[in-house]
Amino acid sequence: MYRTFANMLKCFGLGKIKLATKTSSYVKYFTSLPEPKEPTIMSSSIPGPKSLELKKKLNSMQLSDAVKFFVDYESSTGNYLCDVDGNVMLDLFMQISTMPLGYNHPRLLGVFNNAKNVKTLVNRPALGFFPGKDWPVKLENILKRIAPKGLDNITTMMCGACANEHAYKNIFITYMRKKRGEDGCFTEEEIESSLRNLPPGAPNLSLLSFCGGFHGRTMGALITTHSKYIHKIDFPSLVWPVAPFPKYKYPLEENASCNEEEDKKCLTRVEELIEEYCKKERPVAGVIVEPIQSEGGDNHASPEFFQQLQCICKKNGISLLLDEVQTGGGCTGKFWCHEHFNLSSPPDVVTFSKKLQLGGFFHTTDFRPRETFRIFNTWMGDPAKVLLLEAIVNVIKEDKLLDQVEKSGKVLKSGLLQSEKEYPHLVNSARGRGTFLAINFETSELRATVIEKLKKLGINVSGCGENAIRLRPALIFEEKHANIFLDRFRKVLSEIK
Repeated sequence: MYRTFANMLKCFGLGKIKLATKTSSYVKYFTSLPEPKEPTIMSSSIPGPKSLELKKKLNSMQLSDAVKFFVDYESSTGNYLCDVDGNVMLDLFMQISTMPLGYNHPRLLGVFNNAKNVKTLVNRPALGFFPGKDWPVKLENILKRIAPKGLDNITTMMCGACANEHAYKNIFITYMRKKRGEDGCFTEEEIESSLRNLPPGAPNLSLLSFCGGFHGRTMGALITTHSKYIHKIDFPSLVWPVAPFPKYKYPLEENASCNEEEDKKCLTRVEELIEEYCKKERPVAGVIVEPIQSEGGDNHASPEFFQQLQCICKKNGISLLLDEVQTGGGCTGKFWCHEHFNLSSPPDVVTFSKKLQLGGFFHTTDFRPRETFRIFNTWMGDPAKVLLLEAIVNVIKEDKLLDQVEKSGKVLKSGLLQSEKEYPHLVNSARGRGTFLAINFETSELRATVIEKLKKLGINVSGCGENAIRLRPALIFEEKHANIFLDRFRKVLSEIK
């Protein structure tokens, strides 16, 4: 078995790996290539000359201003990213938080090392029409295995934005079915008017979202996205209600009363908006919210906030959708972030993507459409991505990676809190769960400076919101990696006047 696996890795050019021995009862195969001891920077600037050359070439074909540098993925390993100029960086951003096992994990490299799985990759089906013979078993054994408690129905999609788009449609479908009655049929007027984008076939319904929220860049998802103007400007939209999301003062333990009042104020406004939009004859059919507002600045709300929000939804007969595209997959120390909230019952819908490799949503039976083609597209997901997810879930469980996230997260968070004490004029408001962490800077300009200085020291991080740095390491991120980051983070802060 070992020889076969080792030979396979050699075929991929990955060299030797460390294997378990009889004296080692528990070895985590976190990487294929040995990780370096620390980051190393070879070029005088980042992006280096090779990256700049490639960027110029790419820019001749498409706008590439957002490109930071080009990556040598063959040479990247574990928690370390290698760029085309030979710079090796400790990656705490992990492709916008999409890589749960880091780079070139051997278990993932082996997924397509058999003919059956390769055929799954090559013969990609239109799942709505022609699913493979093992598709129901895959859903049962892989996706249903990680489903949020109480949500037994699964709709697979391609990405987070399309997962939210179709989840919105499901919410509207369910709302209107209940309004008509379970046995109600579409009227001729509804059928005819829907084709002209007019009521009653295209009803004046709305979804309530929150200031600072991010749910995708497609047209429907953009209606509920409120993090940056550049995502929305020039695009026509619908006028749907937008409620304030709590803005907490930190440290939390010193501002409990103030933050409790913030919860009450925001929840009161939610109730007011539901009533206002009912009077405007544009009733709210559902509420969408992130367990942690990620792109919008890593904004948190208390378990009590989410518990009361769920109560408001139930009282008004509307749906609660938790967007776990960024927070799902274990980065907060639990597989689903909303597990931290002790909700009285499961949310109605939970959307996912990123670390789960494909998009989609879990939901209750009530949200299953009664008619065919209402939630439909060509691909309806990707069986090859589900194979990768199966390997990922197995590794998470076998290597106890949620425990690892808690351990590493404690080191990271305590280090960020210590930085606050040492440099209160520079940073504040360290926060987060697991390794899903953030810290604020006094200004956005200071944040930009710190990100660039960290890059020159071999640390890859990213910003979010107006002035925060967000940490999004892989689940394999260990305490030693946390200390490497913290040492360089303190060094950068100490050099800023």
